[in-house]
This record gives sequence, structure tokens and C-alpha cells, in this order.
Amino acid sequence: MTITDGYELVHPEYYAKNGPPYAVWDRLRAESPVHRCDVENVEPFWAITRQEEIKIISKTPELFLSEPGITLLPTDREIDREEGIGAMRVVINTDPPEHRDLRKVASPWFTPRSLKRMEAVIEQSAKQLVDDLAKEGESCETDLAMGMAVSHPLRVLCKAIGVPESQERDILELSNQLFAPDDEELGGGKTTSEDFRELGQRFLELFLPIVQDRRANPTDDLASIIANARIHGEEMGPMETLGYYLIVFNAGHDTTKNALAGGFSQLIQHPDEFAKIQQDPSKVPDAVEEMIRWASPVNYMKRTASRDLELSDTKIREGDALVMFYASGNRDESVFDDPYRFDVSRNPNRHLAFGYGEHFCMGAHFARRSMRAIVDQLARRVEEWELVGDPEWIQASFVVGLKHLPVRYRIRPA
Repeated sequence: MTITDGYELVHPEYYAKNGPPYAVWDRLRAESPVHRCDVENVEPFWAITRQEEIKIISKTPELFLSEPGITLLPTDREIDREEGIGAMRVVINTDPPEHRDLRKVASPWFTPRSLKRMEAVIEQSAKQLVDDLAKEGESCETDLAMGMAVSHPLRVLCKAIGVPESQERDILELSNQLFAPDDEELGGGKTTSEDFRELGQRFLELFLPIVQDRRANPTDDLASIIANARIHGEEMGPMETLGYYLIVFNAGHDTTKNALAGGFSQLIQHPDEFAKIQQDPSKVPDAVEEMIRWASPVNYMKRTASRDLELSDTKIREGDALVMFYASGNRDESVFDDPYRFDVSRNPNRHLAFGYGEHFCMGAHFARRSMRAIVDQLARRVEEWELVGDPEWIQASFVVGLKHLPVRYRIRPA
């Protein structure tokens, strides 16, 4: 009997009901690390679950292509490639040399030195959000997944890419529709081709005024860098420009939001680990890495074989889809000691939550810095917190995470 046909690995409903399929991944890593899957209504794919093979694929983009698409879409769900979201040229969906050219547009802005310009915004956002919770009173309840985990990266990223504060909630709604379309509460269950066309139009209406303003009045912010980008001396095309705003915000927000929510849940459920960073805030960076490893918000990435080849003694045919499950690689027993232990002192922490190789996340430093600010504030000021209900998972299998995290807390005033 086969371990799995792949249903548990990619079906949004499974994640909503059960969370990530850790037990299935454990078996696949041990028994079938390159595993053929054939799920009804999804293109056939090879499930890649160990770090060894994930790294091989990630280091050879000439053999394993991103251009055909990085996600598994239901076969009855089409996205128009000529209009709306599907027409936007996104760096994460490209291969060398185009990928490297597009990446150079914004990568200098994301270096640790360049990000110093965002320090004040990041710190102020973190402090204000914790202040707001403290003001509620001695002992209160909140939903950290829908509240702080959403609000902090939303506020910081909107500032970076020029979205006015009045439109923050609009872009959050669009982001939910893009990454959780199957989730009725977040994405509204909007999954038709027409829904995605409308989504693209709404992104266009939101970002086009920003592009026009930054071209007329450039500053040193990320919005200006994207709006005025040139590749090989030529102005970046409109679909590439809009695609850049799309991926920077959506990939940056949803991943950080889910890493925070998943990390908060573990800090709460492991008070001894939280106490370590309360007693020594210098441990916050290591704690953040463990939160990111544990949550693994980007669950997978798809690649397409450019020719017939072999991967770990398995024959792969040209055109085959291979799906790298980062969340499984981040529980790989050959890489991590006791991978199911949440350990804020874990070092080294060789997780793959930001990808690997050619497509390593440009915004990794930004995400880390943003998360460190909020975790540091909580470590210094939380007096007590506990879960007051079961966490709930988003109905999504690509970018995954907690939708609700009900908590009772007491926080020390500033």
C-alpha cells in the first residue's frame, strides 16, 4: 500500500482540519523521499521531502524550472495569463538569467545595512502594538493570529512600499484573497477565473497611483526603487513593475504573519523556552530562527524538470512537476537533532524556510528584523499568557499558518 497519493500534502481542506501532515512527511523522508503523487483534480507531481534533494533542485535552476509555475493549481482552476494577476511578471516565477536581472532591482535595498532606514518604523510598530495590548487592562483576551501577527508586518511593509495607512486594510483583504482563496473567512472562497481577474484589477488600482507618484516624486524608499527600476538600461515593463509590488508585499506579509502566529503559539505552549528569552533578550535572534523553522510558512515550491534526469535513483521525465516541501525539510532528522522539539537555543539552525540557492528569499533580513522587534517587546513585557482555545489553521496548502490563536494575557505597561 502506498504511503500517500498526495492528498494530505496539497489539499487546503486537509490543512484546515489537521494542520501540516507531519506524520506523512516523516514516512516519506524515511521510505520514499522522491515520491510520485497523483491526486484527483491536481497535476501529478513528485513530493520532495528531504533537505538533500531540496538543495539539489534549488542549486540547479537550469534543470528545475520556476517559469512554468511555482504552485499546484487544481486542474479545473485556470488563471488568465493575459490579464490581471496572471499577467504580472513576478521575480519568483522566473529563471536565470532573467531572474538574476529582476532580483538586482531591489536586492540592495534588503541588505542589513540598507534596512537601517526602516529601524525606527519597525521598532515603533512593535512597541505600539504591545502598548495597545497593555492598555486593555490587567488580564485580557485577544486573537494574536488575527491581531498582532497580522498588524505588525502589514504596517511595516505598507510603509516600505508606499501604501497609505488608509488603504492598509484594503491590501490585507487582497492578500488574503491571493494566498487563501479557498478559506471562506479570509479569501471569501473566490476561486474562479473571474475572481482572479478582478483581484488583479484591484491590485492595479491600488499600486498604479503609487508607481506614478514615485516616478514624479522619487524618494529613497522601496516603492521608488521599484517604480524607477531599469534593467540593462531599459525601463522595467509595467507587468514586471506591478508584479514586483505584488510579490514584495504579499510574500513578505503573509509569510511573516504566519511565522509570528506559529511562533507565538510555541512560545506560549513552552513557557520554559519563553523564559529563556525573558531572562536573556540576546537570545531573541535564535528564538526567531526557531519560530521560522517551526512555522515554515512557505510550505512548498514547485519546479518543472527541463529534461529527463535522475534524482536519488529515481527517473524524472522532462516536464514532470517536483514539489519541494520545505516544512518537511525543516523536520529532517538527518539535519536537526530532535526536530520536533521547539528550542529557542537551537544553533546552528539550518532551516529552509527562506528557500535555498538561486531563489533564497530577498526579504529574509527584513522578515527577521521585523520579527525580532516584536518578540523582544513581548519578552520584556509579558507577565503571563496562555491559550484559551484551540488554534485554527488557514484553509491553504501553499502559504500555511494559524488563522486564530485565542490568548489570555497580562502585559506590563511601557
